[in-house]
Amino acid sequence: MSRKYIKYIAFFLLLFLGVHSDIIAQDSVSTAVADTTIAVQAAAATTPAVAAQEVATLDSGNTAWIIVATILVLMMTIPGLALFYGGLVRKKNILSILMQCLILTGVISIIWIAFGYSWVFDTSFKASGNPLSFIIGGFDKIFLHGISTKALTAGNIPELIFALYQCMFAVITPALIIGAFAERIKFSGFLVFSILWSIIVYNPMAHWVWGGGWLQQMGALDFAGGTVVHINAGISALVMAVMLGCRKGYKANEHTLTPNSTPFVFIGTALLWLGWMGFNAGSGLAADGLAANAFLVTHMAACVSAVTWMALEWFLYKKPTTIGFCTGAVAGLVAITPAAGTVDVAGSIFIGLATAVICFCMVAYAKPKLKYDDTLDAFGVHGIGGIIGSILTGVFATRVITGESGAQGALYGDWHQLWVQIVATLAAIIYSAVLTIILFYIVNKTIGLRVSKQAESDGLDISQHGEIAYSENE
Repeated sequence: MSRKYIKYIAFFLLLFLGVHSDIIAQDSVSTAVADTTIAVQAAAATTPAVAAQEVATLDSGNTAWIIVATILVLMMTIPGLALFYGGLVRKKNILSILMQCLILTGVISIIWIAFGYSWVFDTSFKASGNPLSFIIGGFDKIFLHGISTKALTAGNIPELIFALYQCMFAVITPALIIGAFAERIKFSGFLVFSILWSIIVYNPMAHWVWGGGWLQQMGALDFAGGTVVHINAGISALVMAVMLGCRKGYKANEHTLTPNSTPFVFIGTALLWLGWMGFNAGSGLAADGLAANAFLVTHMAACVSAVTWMALEWFLYKKPTTIGFCTGAVAGLVAITPAAGTVDVAGSIFIGLATAVICFCMVAYAKPKLKYDDTLDAFGVHGIGGIIGSILTGVFATRVITGESGAQGALYGDWHQLWVQIVATLAAIIYSAVLTIILFYIVNKTIGLRVSKQAESDGLDISQHGEIAYSENE
């Protein structure tokens, strides 16, 4: 019999079986069909388990990217921020800045792994109905207890690398405050204050925004740290600058600060700019289109802000400066941080432009007018930049980036999101300011925060660390 007829016979046989399977249930052919059906049903029954197993499978691409992003964010503090701030102070104080960044990297990392990560991201208190869940996630993950190498989190990456990635955010946030009280703070007082601030101010704020707390539940958008990092640190910086007082010989309307190394400022800026790509593009915890957008808008906001700042200097003071360009770039990077996962290129350009103008006015006009000594403009750049970025996220967030059911801003008709962003911004400002004032009084009354006039004149490198950065011949 030819193959052609065999095919026809098989076709009609299958059709007959499909329509009249109840008639030939005792037939051997029916048995075969039944066996096949059972196999299909068994496969269908196991599909959810298989799917669950696939969801829980480690994504090597995402994991590799977050490992790189973690390295980039670490680089932001040491050596990025250390060189940026270190280059801006006078040469007798550069080592004090480097040492402050180094000690925070070491101590805050230990605290974070010991209980900070559990405080922020554990959910045991909420699950048990503990009222402390408002500010503390729980303590089931102290010292990363129970987190094995196979434990995965969002993005199908190991929870261990997620914990370390978040550790770098916990490290750099108190380090940003250094710029406000540079050249006049005791190392011992600084260290105790920073430890307490990290525990009492940073951890609860991170829990509220990223760990399932009330701001996250309210729908506040903070992709990589506008409230948690920059507003938090910037407001604390202002409080510390005001309460600690001005440096010896500081004159608000004069340029009393001569940077010891503008090339260090440039190198620090370049490292911060590079590291910020891990800071923002890594916050989606995946190597995907969202990361690509975060990378793109972060770079664009920095470019627009830097060029705008330089243009303002050029127009007003007749000369564009390296430090001005670098400061503008950092301001743009700060402002785009909360918005990097929700705005498109057009939004990033506007954010960069607005941030440069407003932060420039704060640094060049408001600070001299108000006569506070924010040494390296930690408030003027990070505090104000964070506020601008957080609020404008509620304006420019678009579903082109967030997806069909994602958040969108007032520009696209959702005024509620803008209101949520304003509430989150005000909450960060108030909480950070009040707790910083309390911590200042506690540490200042017990250990002391301000160095003596003689120690300040000698420089913190000698008076606090017994070292000098440059030899007498330099």
